Amino acid sequence: MTSSGDITLGGLFPIHSRGPHGVNCGELKKEKGIHRMEAMLYALDQINSDPELLPNITLGARVLDTCSRDTYALEQSLTFVQALIQKDTSDIRCTNGEPPIIRKPERVVAVIGASASSVSIMVANILRLFEIPQVSYASTAPELSDNNRYDFFSRVVPPDSYQAQAMLDIVKALGWNYVSTLASEGNYGESGVEAFMQISREAGGVCIAQSVKIPREPTAGEFDKIIKRLMETSNARGVIIFANEDDIRRVLEAAQRANLTGHFLFVGSDSWGAKSSPITELEDVAEGAVTILPKRASIDGFDQYFTSRCLENNRRNIWFAEFWEDDFRCKLTRPGVKLDPEKKKCTGDERIGQDSSYEQEGKVQFVIDAVYAVAHALHNMHQDLCPGSHGVCSNMDPVEGRLLLDYIRAVNFNGSAGTSVLFNENGDAPGRYDIFQFQMTNHSHPGYHVIGQWTNNLRLNLEEMQWSGGDRSVPESICSFPCKPGERKKMVKGVPCCWHCELCDGYQYQLDEFTCETCPLDKRPAPNRTACRPTPIIKLEWNSLWALVPASIAMLGILTTIAVVITFIRFNDTPIVRASGRELSYVLLTGIFIIYLITFLMIAEPGVVVCALRRLLLGLGMAITYSSMLTKTNRIYRIFEQGKKSVTPPKFISPTSQLLITFILISVQVFGVFVWFAVIPPHTIIDYEELRPPNPDLARGILKCDMSDMSIICCLSYSIVLMVTCTVYAVKSRGVPETFNEAKPIGFTMYTTCIVWLAFVPIFFGTAQSTEKMFIQTATLTISMSLSASVSLGMLYMPKVYVIIFHPEQNVQKRKRSFKAVVQAAKSLTEKQNGDMKIEPDRSQ
Repeated sequence: MTSSGDITLGGLFPIHSRGPHGVNCGELKKEKGIHRMEAMLYALDQINSDPELLPNITLGARVLDTCSRDTYALEQSLTFVQALIQKDTSDIRCTNGEPPIIRKPERVVAVIGASASSVSIMVANILRLFEIPQVSYASTAPELSDNNRYDFFSRVVPPDSYQAQAMLDIVKALGWNYVSTLASEGNYGESGVEAFMQISREAGGVCIAQSVKIPREPTAGEFDKIIKRLMETSNARGVIIFANEDDIRRVLEAAQRANLTGHFLFVGSDSWGAKSSPITELEDVAEGAVTILPKRASIDGFDQYFTSRCLENNRRNIWFAEFWEDDFRCKLTRPGVKLDPEKKKCTGDERIGQDSSYEQEGKVQFVIDAVYAVAHALHNMHQDLCPGSHGVCSNMDPVEGRLLLDYIRAVNFNGSAGTSVLFNENGDAPGRYDIFQFQMTNHSHPGYHVIGQWTNNLRLNLEEMQWSGGDRSVPESICSFPCKPGERKKMVKGVPCCWHCELCDGYQYQLDEFTCETCPLDKRPAPNRTACRPTPIIKLEWNSLWALVPASIAMLGILTTIAVVITFIRFNDTPIVRASGRELSYVLLTGIFIIYLITFLMIAEPGVVVCALRRLLLGLGMAITYSSMLTKTNRIYRIFEQGKKSVTPPKFISPTSQLLITFILISVQVFGVFVWFAVIPPHTIIDYEELRPPNPDLARGILKCDMSDMSIICCLSYSIVLMVTCTVYAVKSRGVPETFNEAKPIGFTMYTTCIVWLAFVPIFFGTAQSTEKMFIQTATLTISMSLSASVSLGMLYMPKVYVIIFHPEQNVQKRKRSFKAVVQAAKSLTEKQNGDMKIEPDRSQ
């Protein structure tokens, strides 16, 4: 199509869609083709009628149909450069011998277009060879920003690199970090997705689950395979889609067939925009889709112009008749063409927008701005090269393409929508986008709703967004859900957005999102394992069963011991008390009393004084008791051994000597304890190791004295040596007649005591791994000591008390036993053991 003018502009528009295989052109494209082409004609009319812009100069047009195919568009665009190709006509002559007169084709100074990026790329390669500037109204491929390869290309729409940045900002604002991409094969789709992937890699925080490409000629079932593949990473519900309208529609249909309505969350590029054609009858699948469009406005003047077009006043548009038939679904009569009986005849009186639906195509504003950009550049160029000249002067005939390009890049004016039109050094327009969401539920006017804008940064109103079924909470599109408190992230190698959550177990807490750290010894993890909390400190309580039983036994023993002491004091001068060795008996009873008393010190709350008394008295009571018994048994043993040899009594058998020997033995224990005091002063500790079970909630710190298991055994070891030695002497003195002192009761006492302590050792050390260790060991130790004291008290003193209280007639003075009688008894015992004769003991002594 051609319209004349002083300066001609070229135009490339997809008047028809791509034809089937083997055919260049298909059906008419009313909006993308006719609307956009008419927008160029409308702009030219406005400019030509404007006395201020290019006065006395008219602009013409040469418009070509690209048929939405890059190769066909390349063939068509060759007509733009024909005027610049010098043809050799020297060999051509007319029949009369004259040189031929060849009409030179009309020269175009700039080209408006193309629409698809793939077409613009193809055409730009040839236009740059002939230095013809090109201004596109719809091509957004980032590849076209390369000023080295496409130096004559400019565009009034922002490149997809801006669009990709806006889409990435949307994804981040929605809290998504795991998305898939879907692109139609070709420059627009592939470049858009590549830009998105590159920007997301540089920015970080968003990972691409899958990047799927839609073939140019998809086979049957191709889109079902695409949906199935996207479901392989079903957590990536967000799908970034750079695709043409037909591919978008077929993707939605495949999702509907797979019964995945509401699963995918589409973020569509400007090829989806706010168009109704891709989603018609698929609204439920498309609900919630977020789309992006360069900021635009509806041009009222164009609506008035286009709705007034008819067959009579628009003959310059060679495709208008075809548009008329398609728009009104009628048939024009043409000579030699038979009218289809199924279609009505066009009357010519139909009106656009009244007898047919009409909505201004979205890129009309940009077509007008592209034409005005060239017009302003020509105007500025004319003012500089042809000052004061009316019409085109010689300096602009022909118009130099490279100079015009400089003027185009320098324009800055308010466009048809009121926003400034300008270009950067790469010929790109600034990024200004409207963000839409397709909403169906809870709306009186279902459809696309503006929910935000992007001009170098995103402004998104999340409160106005809603998703499938009217849900207002933002759905998730993440590889891995956030870890719960107390769980650390274990990253998946190679996929920074994916991780596994691992619980910080045992005594670990979550230091940061990637690290578990062990709590200090005196702390345990909080219930949510995000920090450590102090471990509770416990001690043996008086109301505990572990304390009540030993304390009861000890109290009973103390009362009994006091009763025995009182009885002995009351009957201090009676024969039984005197015969038992009063001095050593009181010492021995003191030791028994201390043994009972230590139970209360072991249960009492640890402190410096308590710990010191524990060290001192724990072994002292037993040392006093067994020193006294050892002295007694040793005295008996020495007397009878001496009696076998001579009538001379052994040394150190007097009460004073016995006491001295006993106190010497006791002093060894006391000396050892005071050395211990000097080396390690008594103090309390909190033991966090003893009650540290696998479950940290059960962990406890135990307030205790600084006495380990071994130190307790060491403290008792001297007493145990005394006890064993005493037992040995008791065994050696087992044959002594019953009437001689307390040899046999002491023997029985020591045998029983040994049994008690032999039972104590395995219980004490066998519970070392128990969670109740402290309580069991304390109870075992105190009860064992109380039992050994009770054995001593019961066997040595209770019979005497019984006689003193209940049989006082037996508590009378008998004939004093002399050492001679002892010698006689010893000899009699010896003879009895040798089997010579049986001698009755002398009971008269």
